[in-house]
Amino acid sequence: MRLVTHLIALNREIRLRRQLADIERVVLDLPVRTHAELQQLVRREMEQAAACDFPHLYGTPPEERYSTYGHGPDIGLAKARSENPLIATRGVALWLAAVYHETLDARRPGAEELHRQILRLMRQIKELSVSDRRDAHSDWMPSRAAI
Repeated sequence: MRLVTHLIALNREIRLRRQLADIERVVLDLPVRTHAELQQLVRREMEQAAACDFPHLYGTPPEERYSTYGHGPDIGLAKARSENPLIATRGVALWLAAVYHETLDARRPGAEELHRQILRLMRQIKELSVSDRRDAHSDWMPSRAAI
């Protein structure tokens, strides 16, 4: 039984790692103006997931509440692949919230590494939105005009 459990967990880690690569690509391909929105959506989704009874199942339909793994990452990835930037940002936020909570208290080394990569991506999103705001401010008023 331990072998089966180990194989299921390993398969899940591999699947989420592949999805993470797609999510990172989507974040980098999003229009610059959506980075600040993405940061706000991620924050909101994280708060909503934390308020749930089962945060690791965030985004999963209620009738499947007692499953081992939720469908939030799959739903989020499907939305993230959308051509519409608004839907894509919502999908990225859902995916990040669901996988963050799924890997939060992980004891397997692969899941711990995946959690660190998610934290790294969240920090990158925050840095992108801060640099976008700084660039927008500098474009609005050139530094020489202030003198």
